[in-house]
Amino acid sequence: QVHLVESGGGLVQSGGSLRLSCAVSGSVYMIYSMSWYRQAPGSQRELVATITSGGSTNYADSNLGRFTISRDKSKNTMYLQMNSLKPEDTAVYYCNVDMRATGQWRDNYWGQGTQVTVSA
Repeated sequence: QVHLVESGGGLVQSGGSLRLSCAVSGSVYMIYSMSWYRQAPGSQRELVATITSGGSTNYADSNLGRFTISRDKSKNTMYLQMNSLKPEDTAVYYCNVDMRATGQWRDNYWGQGTQVTVSA
């Protein structure tokens, strides 16, 4: 089995920073890419940023220059450093991993989500 555990969410004032983490544990065979998504109340889930196994990164336009995605391969852990946070960044942030678990086909796995709230 594979488990994704997110942490680091919380309440922060506008202009502040938070660092999210997503740790993957269990029978990991191969991780192809890792991503952060977010979903605000009444909105669809949207992509925040992606990092591939080769280290390439991709960001949503709204996050460019403010968010940084990174990964520690040795720990199967992904991070999202969020700076200059705005109230519109308030959402539940989800970890998504494109991977193969041992003995399984390639699939997408989701974490349980972590709440980020930015006050004005």
